[in-house]
Amino acid sequence: MRLVALFSLVAALAAVSASVSAKDAPASGKSRSADCSLTSTGLIPLTDMGSRRYRGYRGGLYPAGRNTPAPKYLRKGQTASKQIKPINGKIVLLSIGMSNATAEFSAFKRSSDRDTLVDPNLVVVDGAQDGFDAVKIIKRPVYWDNADARLAAEGVSANQVQAVWLKEAIAGEDRPFPRDMKALQKDLRQIIRTMRFRYPNLKIVYLSSRTYGGYAVTGLNPEPAAYDSAYAVRAVIQERMSGKLKGPWLAWGPYLWTDGLAGRNDGLQWNCSDVENDGTHPSKDGVQKVVTMLTTFFKTDPTAKRWYVARPPRVRP
Repeated sequence: MRLVALFSLVAALAAVSASVSAKDAPASGKSRSADCSLTSTGLIPLTDMGSRRYRGYRGGLYPAGRNTPAPKYLRKGQTASKQIKPINGKIVLLSIGMSNATAEFSAFKRSSDRDTLVDPNLVVVDGAQDGFDAVKIIKRPVYWDNADARLAAEGVSANQVQAVWLKEAIAGEDRPFPRDMKALQKDLRQIIRTMRFRYPNLKIVYLSSRTYGGYAVTGLNPEPAAYDSAYAVRAVIQERMSGKLKGPWLAWGPYLWTDGLAGRNDGLQWNCSDVENDGTHPSKDGVQKVVTMLTTFFKTDPTAKRWYVARPPRVRP
């Protein structure tokens, strides 16, 4: 049944792509409503695929169908994590990405700033920005200037950035898989190289792919592009694992995609109420779901919790 639904989806998307451009705006200035009818694509979340394949590509967040790093690679991440220490009294966790990322991470920052369990030396800064997809970040240096200004507004600098959450996509992506995946992989690689130059003390980059795009009513980043973006994330992480890409240690942050109301094995669903009228950007409900996943990740991941969570005070005997 999932396979039938997948072929139906591809046909439907082909028709939409012919009539909807990446920069479509609502006619006569009126807002369109999200298309709540596509509650499932039939696509399988990478974390649930097991031995199954998607157009010849195996599932899992990491090689061999795994959802966690192999022990050898994880040890490298733990080594990088131990190197994260306050610089001039502060550790900076910065977000890099597009509009969805800034909506989600700015809310996460507000939550983190209020959380007494977070290390008091940590400064969370939202560097993600509206209108900057993966292509524009590379082509427009002003993005990085804006990120520097946000760092300065928090009283920190680029030299204090040691961890990054990166979430990106290509606006108007309509190329078939794997061309869409390879294009985003190339852009993610370049963004990481830029960060390596701009943030000399960067130790770890956590990446996430898009949330569910089945309710989209514009060509900004609908399905299956939203789903496919996870394969680009996985591919660039594998480049780092193999040594083809140098720089900070790369790993998955929270995997955000789920198959609409069909959900995934851990129970996560993406409802139509989780998106704005365009069906792409997260609503307050959708933002809160991502904030919860980010919070859980940074408090429990073995390479993140060491510097994210406040250490209990030492009790002298």
